[in-house]
Amino acid sequence: MASPLYENIEALSREKGIDPQIVVTAVEDAIAVATRKHYKLQENMRGELNKETGAIQAYAYKAVVESPEQIEDPNAQITLEEARKVDPNVEVGGEIRHYKSTDGVLGRISAQLAKQVIFQKVREAERDTIYNEYIGRVGEILNATVKRIEGPDVIFDIGKAEARMGRKEQSRLESFAVGERVRVVLVRVEKASKGPQVVVSRAAPELVQNLFQTEVPEIYDNTVVIRAIAREAGERTKIAVMSRDKDVDSVGACVGMKGMRVQSIIRELRGEKIDIIEYHEDPVTFAEKALQPAKVSRVSVLDATDKHLEVVVDDTQLSLAIGKKGQNVRLAAKLLGWKIDIKSEEEKRQEVEQQMQALTGPPTTPLEKVPELGEQVIEKLVAAGITTVEALADMTPEQLEELPGVGPKTIEKISIAVNNYFSTLEGGEGQGVDTGTGVLEGIAVDAAPNEIEGETIDVPNVRAEKSEYVEAAETGQALEAAEIAGIENAPDADLAEVHVHGEESVREEAVTPEDPQPEEASKPEHIE
Repeated sequence: MASPLYENIEALSREKGIDPQIVVTAVEDAIAVATRKHYKLQENMRGELNKETGAIQAYAYKAVVESPEQIEDPNAQITLEEARKVDPNVEVGGEIRHYKSTDGVLGRISAQLAKQVIFQKVREAERDTIYNEYIGRVGEILNATVKRIEGPDVIFDIGKAEARMGRKEQSRLESFAVGERVRVVLVRVEKASKGPQVVVSRAAPELVQNLFQTEVPEIYDNTVVIRAIAREAGERTKIAVMSRDKDVDSVGACVGMKGMRVQSIIRELRGEKIDIIEYHEDPVTFAEKALQPAKVSRVSVLDATDKHLEVVVDDTQLSLAIGKKGQNVRLAAKLLGWKIDIKSEEEKRQEVEQQMQALTGPPTTPLEKVPELGEQVIEKLVAAGITTVEALADMTPEQLEELPGVGPKTIEKISIAVNNYFSTLEGGEGQGVDTGTGVLEGIAVDAAPNEIEGETIDVPNVRAEKSEYVEAAETGQALEAAEIAGIENAPDADLAEVHVHGEESVREEAVTPEDPQPEEASKPEHIE
């Protein structure tokens, strides 16, 4: 029959949910500590509890070694020769016990010390029991009761332990009252100095999954499978479902008749919005569904290895696709497990234009294409880092003056040469105007006829010495020169279209076959 002491130990063990042997060990250690303190010993002490009688014994023990050279601590070790004087049957590796009387050992101070040792051992055992109980249940849904509220944290009673729910694990739509029963998700169990900390959550996606399993029989029996969940607690949840039976509509089963099933879940989540989406293996089709209610124009895979998608939507749908503070596209990316770049049609068009410009690149013409610059000027420009005609044309005279070895005359020469070069390009390949300087060549100005029906028409000859064109070109006025050349080289007008002062008299002289006789000539000669 067990002693009353052992019966009390068993009762305490059942209350704390720990093994009775742990409490017995705690009692034995407490007696050993009290005995050592009472006798002021340095030796190792142990306690021994007799379950039947309830008697507790304490003894000092020493390990047996073979020779004196092996003794490191005289308080903990003894030679084989000395040990056999106490027990002839002892061997090396055994131990020798010296029992101490425990009568009068547990005085007031020693009893307090023993009590502290017992409580400490029991608390440690209790912590280990709680940790081992809940560490394997992470992700499980627990029925909890609100025990108290400590600032932003809510403390729940989950049966054998207390659980804490921090602010980050709560939905902003929810508030709790003491004594209220709610369902929570066990997210983690932490070992702390004060014992294991059980952390629960109402913001985890597992809560929504469990609620759907409870409300939708098709999910409970695996006819409909939840493939992915993305949630922002208190705002919106997107859930992707797939049916294993072609005759069962996965989305319709989750919504229920007149939305009854999903509405009960929304009430449990205090009004949180829920989007139910049909799952697709094709990420392009899945992305179009996940971005609802926005209408997607097209989806393209940028990188299948890194799981990167590009989504293009109409300009009017961009804000809807992104959502409030980017919530819609963020939840869609979590649901897919892909990175999503979302752009409007206008942004995509501008991007394509920039890529085309980058592929074609700006025109680059080497300075050697402008022989009028001269070798020395080209060498100075190249030394200054200017290698193309386009770069030279973009520079201002002030910038050219800063270049080493470039003066006002050189700047004027560069300006004329570059202007003549671009004028040549505008005139067409192989065509130009001979100004006497060798820049523009190839136009035959006097190819137009200068005689029409026997009449002489004065046509301006741009090859004439010191014409307006040559004067303009020599003074560096390239634009004026080009304009003058265009006017001077214009084809001659038809004579019938020319209207000048005295037009009538000119025409009469041109078309009358014979001049009329003077009036005096028609008179008869005077006869004297």
